[in-house]
Amino acid sequence: MIAEEDKARVSAAIREAERHTAAEIFCVIARHSSDYRLVPVAWAAALALLAPLPLIYLTRWTAELIYLLQLGVFLGTALVLSHPRLRFHIVPRQARHARAHDEAMRQFFAQGLDKTEHRTGVLIFASAGERYAEIIADTGINEKVAASVWDDAVSALVAAIKAGRPGDGFVAAIEQCGAVLATHFPPGALNRDALPDKLLEI
Repeated sequence: MIAEEDKARVSAAIREAERHTAAEIFCVIARHSSDYRLVPVAWAAALALLAPLPLIYLTRWTAELIYLLQLGVFLGTALVLSHPRLRFHIVPRQARHARAHDEAMRQFFAQGLDKTEHRTGVLIFASAGERYAEIIADTGINEKVAASVWDDAVSALVAAIKAGRPGDGFVAAIEQCGAVLATHFPPGALNRDALPDKLLEI
């Protein structure tokens, strides 16, 4: 998803941002937050349930034939919609974003961003499959910084990922977050470097 040279650029951007703030920044990019394997099955089941209705009223086909057709509709639809490119398009946007948010929260805790001494961890998260990005800050930051402050950084990250430049997006988001964090959490006030300066690809 992201070249090693871009990962190095992101690490360098984190180190530079953390020179000016005591907060901790960590980045994660996910290929997708869920495989949504049950979604094609749900669509196939719905279509298979509807398929016999017109046949029952408009034809004189036997029940056995209609049943076989129903099975065919289910299996064919499930097979076609299971293709990765189609599967993501049939999942409602709200459901995709909810899954991506859940994965972002899981990564926040998995990477120990909730364990910094003064609760000043920041996760910059993107899920490419869902075209979703989010910045999650711990409670120490949320007490001083409104969540809406991160909107521009998230927009820059999403736009760059859509354009096929995830490295540029993360660097831009890190720089914008760093500028905000430097204002509220200057260097030296808190312990630093509790987390690795890296972009994790999952």
